[in-house]
Amino acid sequence: MSVHTQSSEAAHRAGFACFVGRPNAGKSTLTNALVGKKVAITSSRPQTTRHTVRGIVHRPDAQLILVDTPGLHKPRTLLGERLNDVVRTTWAEVDVIGFCVPADQKLGPGDKFIAKELAGIKKTPKIAVVTKTDLVDSKQLAEQLIAIDQLATELGFEWAEIIPVSAVGDQQVSLLADLIAPLLPLSPPLYPEGDLTDEPEMVMVAELIREAALEGVRDELPHSIAVVVEEMLPRENRPADKPLLDIHANVYIERPSQKGIIIGPKGARLKDVGMKSRKQIEALLGTPVFLDLHVKVAKDWQRDPKQLRKLGF
Repeated sequence: MSVHTQSSEAAHRAGFACFVGRPNAGKSTLTNALVGKKVAITSSRPQTTRHTVRGIVHRPDAQLILVDTPGLHKPRTLLGERLNDVVRTTWAEVDVIGFCVPADQKLGPGDKFIAKELAGIKKTPKIAVVTKTDLVDSKQLAEQLIAIDQLATELGFEWAEIIPVSAVGDQQVSLLADLIAPLLPLSPPLYPEGDLTDEPEMVMVAELIREAALEGVRDELPHSIAVVVEEMLPRENRPADKPLLDIHANVYIERPSQKGIIIGPKGARLKDVGMKSRKQIEALLGTPVFLDLHVKVAKDWQRDPKQLRKLGF
């Protein structure tokens, strides 16, 4: 009996994997589906992810730590350059790379640019993940699977696996974890059972507010929003069975003219942002929350090294 226990413990694997792909390829949604809880913010806006969120998948045979990187893109600002640096640093440090390509869009220059970069990473196993399969029929899916296989052949490397998934429809998500697990190094668990992320709570709260602020924003504001949580403190003199957490946060935009867009007529939009994000924050922290939001201007912060540091980049 003891021999069996030792051998099963010895076979345990643990390591890091990251999903790469052009912006809006479904990487964050896939991370959340694998973890089983929201650890990465999602949005129909490209370039939503700015921090490398680690989601942790616990299995009897393996612990898979998912690093959610920003989409690699052609940078137009200092922020863009820093996000690309984050991506490349992450690629160099993980055990497995998952290349995400949406099933409903033909391979474009962005996909080929990333695949070419991946071809230069020789030792790390690479899995091609065709996402959003719920949006296409079987013929379109087959064409995409063939195209992604041919892309690797043209660039002189092979995918360790090619797998179609739908994170929204929960199709083949657990199979993806099954395929990644054997590619991880032999190792005991790296995080305690029950931990789903190592992202600090204040950062996650700020991200949830930013996600709500991105919803329905006009096209001129996709990248101009940053959120900083100034403090999170339990309300004093509350009964033990009725705790309340006070959260004070600032939503930063780049120009005074953007303030009205975020606040909305008679403050309606900002109120909606507060309501939506408060629900998500309460679900994350498991406690009632009072959320105090203010909108501030940090002029051209995406291009200013000093402002970027202040806002956590």
